[in-house]
Amino acid sequence: MTLPRRSFTRWLTALGAVGAAASTHAADTPHGAASAPAAATKASAEAHHTEAMQRYASLLAGEKLVIGMVVYPGMFLQDLVGPLTVFEALMNRDIHLLWKTTEPVGNESPGPQALIPVTPTTAFKDCPEKLDVLFVPGGVPGTLTVMEDPEVIAFLQQQGATARYVTSVCTGSLALGAAGLLKGYRATSHWATRDVLRDLGAIPAKGRIVVDRNRITGGGVTAGIDFGLALVALLRSPLYAKTVQLYLEYDPAPPFNAGSPEKAPRVSRAFMLDMFAGMVVTAKATASRAMARLD
Repeated sequence: MTLPRRSFTRWLTALGAVGAAASTHAADTPHGAASAPAAATKASAEAHHTEAMQRYASLLAGEKLVIGMVVYPGMFLQDLVGPLTVFEALMNRDIHLLWKTTEPVGNESPGPQALIPVTPTTAFKDCPEKLDVLFVPGGVPGTLTVMEDPEVIAFLQQQGATARYVTSVCTGSLALGAAGLLKGYRATSHWATRDVLRDLGAIPAKGRIVVDRNRITGGGVTAGIDFGLALVALLRSPLYAKTVQLYLEYDPAPPFNAGSPEKAPRVSRAFMLDMFAGMVVTAKATASRAMARLD
């Protein structure tokens, strides 16, 4: 069973007495050498860890999962990081960050993505033949660019034809739609672009998470964690997903109740609609061209 880099079990081990013992004996231990008490404590912690893994084997059990997460220039970083944080807590899984090459992916315009580039782990050509999860994050203008990128669209079509679950968060659903993967499916997107899905043959649906057969789409940006937990419940079990939620201490209590057009103040809503107006027009035009190519 493969432990993820930031799994809650490893985290629990790290919080054990090993750290405390190392600090206590650091002054009396030659550089590079471990004291006998520290070594004994570490062995005890590892034994406890192993016993816990065995004790909860039924919770952690499951076949190996292969998850492919597309990254691209101009994506919104949170759209990727939210689900990725959840998926990393899965036992026995491989996660591939997919792009045309394995060169770092940034953002051509100023913003957080430019400061925190993402390095793909797997090129499209090396992607496993069958994925349990095909995932596309959102982020404008990046999404609009990949909607008209023949190489990206061909990759999504190829992998989407065999993936167990075809998924997205935020405007990533527009990319799935441009590849013809949402025709006849209920799907969601960021609230500002949700209706654009109709131009791509999908059925726009309100919801933080929308599930239609094996198509699972999440709403805007912060919905990525909710989406990830819902998918983990399907891939493993609801109990596993709840355990991951506890590990992440995902217990949101936002300071304001303004996270949707229906709840936001009128001025905030009007401002956002004005800000997004040009982008929505561009998205609809891009969707129209994408559908014309599919036909």
